[in-house]
Amino acid sequence: MPPVKIALIGAGSRSFGPSTIRDVLLSKPLTEMGIHLVLMDKVAKHLVDVERYARYAAEKLGVRATIEATTDLHCALDGARFAVSAIEVNRFLYWSQDFHIPRKYGFRQVFGENGGPGGLFHALRNMGPTIEIARTMERLCPDAWLINFTNPEHKLCEAVSRLTSIRVVGLCHGFFMGLEQIARILDIPAEEIEATACGINHFTWFQRIRHKRTGEDLYPLLREKEREGDWLSDWHEIGLGRILFRRFGLYPSPAANHYGEYIRWADEFVCSELQFFYDPADGQPWRTGRVPEFIYSLTGEPTSRPWKPEPPQPWRLEDAPLQPSGELAAPIMESIACGVRHELPAVNVPNRGAIPNLPDETVVEVPAVGDADGIHPLQVEPLPEAIAAMLRLQASIHQLLVEAFAEQSKEKLLQAVLLDPTVDSYRNAVQMVDEMLELQKEILPPLR
Repeated sequence: MPPVKIALIGAGSRSFGPSTIRDVLLSKPLTEMGIHLVLMDKVAKHLVDVERYARYAAEKLGVRATIEATTDLHCALDGARFAVSAIEVNRFLYWSQDFHIPRKYGFRQVFGENGGPGGLFHALRNMGPTIEIARTMERLCPDAWLINFTNPEHKLCEAVSRLTSIRVVGLCHGFFMGLEQIARILDIPAEEIEATACGINHFTWFQRIRHKRTGEDLYPLLREKEREGDWLSDWHEIGLGRILFRRFGLYPSPAANHYGEYIRWADEFVCSELQFFYDPADGQPWRTGRVPEFIYSLTGEPTSRPWKPEPPQPWRLEDAPLQPSGELAAPIMESIACGVRHELPAVNVPNRGAIPNLPDETVVEVPAVGDADGIHPLQVEPLPEAIAAMLRLQASIHQLLVEAFAEQSKEKLLQAVLLDPTVDSYRNAVQMVDEMLELQKEILPPLR
């Protein structure tokens, strides 16, 4: 059997590049078959450190693997069995635009990454390169799987599934974040909890929470424990989630500033103003290029710091421990290439009936099983109507956004924006779209 060729697209990503390399090289089923790992990035200098790291990790682990680096997408994908995508360009500069420009027009989105008006532009920027990858795969490796880590996860996977023939699966660790929150509230180790969650990426809901050993339904205990908790305990991460749990009956995942993107009134529960703080008198960061510091959350007391912070210490990839990341890319490759059956707690795939009361073509996040025949989403229960209604609105927004991209239609983009829950002014929506299209014209697809 020839070695399994894995193309890591956007290998220079510090978030997913090194962790995916580790997971692949730590996989006994994959390394026993033989690995041909191709590290691809459009910027050659981004590959220097990651190629060195891949060779270091392979030698340290005693693994025989063919490793090469390239800036040529065709070379990376030719004959590949899997393409793993983690791509971004000037991530934090554009994210600061996605966050501030909609808020300038009064649309108080809380994050601007996967949902809200900012999430739409984030998706459009990454949709072109993602579809380019998928269409290149159609020519050079039509039977390969595209494993996507790039956000907005669900919007990009839906573009691939609607516009190409490539099989795509999106991965996110949000399920595990929510499970850890539940475990802390229950004071039960997460590994002792069996859980099922479904929804859309960054907006999933736990339908079942049971004790693995006893089979006990843990939802009654979770309701009791949640009522006992101090309101400000982990408030920035779960304050909104506790309200959603009380009002809608299921516990959400992964965190307030993620599912808050899809809720009009979420701003009351998230300290968004600190996310990208800057003094406008010193110039707008998207004009000056000086990206403001990004504060993800209040966890870890990010404002408790010296008056004059010390310069950051240099850090090498080799300093990271050689241990699995917990992401599901390697298990999926083991299933498809090696026939190893894996239970997959959360994958992003076209719905096709997995969640009965959501549209079939919508990309949803559901549990699945992986084996030699592919990825098989598991049927789950219908979601409560109030929850399904919120998700169906997002399904329509996603469909319109994919159509806007495919048809190069500014009209479809504006329709998607006007459907967003945080948008409450037609005039401001039009002006915001015009400003964003002008501001990001060098990287957005052309829209007529």
